Amino acid sequence: MMAHFDVYQHVTDQIIASIEAGTPVWRKPWSGDAGGIPFPRRSTGEHYRGINILMLWARAAEQGYRSAHWFTYRQAQEAGAQVRKGEKSATVVKYGTVDRTDAETGEEKTFGYAKAYRVFNADQIDDLPEEFQAQPVEAPRDLGTETDPALEAFFDATGIERRKSERPEAFYDVAGDFIHMPPVVTFHDAAGYYATLAHEACHATGAVHRLDRFSRFNGRRDRAFEELVAEIGSAMVCAQIGVTPEFGQTAAYVESWLRALKSEKRFIFKAATEAQKAADWLMRTAPAGHLDRTNRAAA
Repeated sequence: MMAHFDVYQHVTDQIIASIEAGTPVWRKPWSGDAGGIPFPRRSTGEHYRGINILMLWARAAEQGYRSAHWFTYRQAQEAGAQVRKGEKSATVVKYGTVDRTDAETGEEKTFGYAKAYRVFNADQIDDLPEEFQAQPVEAPRDLGTETDPALEAFFDATGIERRKSERPEAFYDVAGDFIHMPPVVTFHDAAGYYATLAHEACHATGAVHRLDRFSRFNGRRDRAFEELVAEIGSAMVCAQIGVTPEFGQTAAYVESWLRALKSEKRFIFKAATEAQKAADWLMRTAPAGHLDRTNRAAA
């Protein structure tokens, strides 16, 4: 009998392997780099969301794919193209619900499910229209160690208070509802500054008057969960605002993430879902025209 394919375990195992290898999948550059990985899109051009972003970033990083677009085998055929012989597919997850009758009560209940399906990057497919091919590499933004007006405007528009001092720490103060940042000149580059700011801004979305995440995840083990939410959320935001982050990570946090991931196979799914909500909240506040500019750069 064929073994049951556990999509939650499969995804979690891939994420754990990535962390243990020292290269978490959400830590790849997305612009301004010859090995940059674009924000993944379906064949329709729609962006993937949640856990699928991490899964496709991981596969693109592993195989060196440069196109943003992913197709099922049938979608490639419908486009008049053909997946090359011998190419291996990537796994993505489809979420849905199904109504079932409870055997004990006879009541109709709705259950959620996750189903795996296979996709191929446009780089693996012959005869696709040019629009699906990898775009020319974008020149890196030279941010230096000065603030960037467009990025300052983006974070100002969130309405989250920022405070600065010579204190060499970046953090979100839950009680005071503010982000503290060291001076930008103390960072090696401004990309690192804004990636750090995005991380703290993702934390801030958990406040009761924003997404109210802290009331839902407030156990002792949820510290690792919240850090993972902020790290993944930061990557999602950076990918959309044109920043190539260079993340620093302590061994203690990696170990805590691994312990949590290994004890709960759906942990990474929950973290990616909450990270997507955080990134969506921050992106909704973007100044008019900002998304148009950055989406053109990422397309």
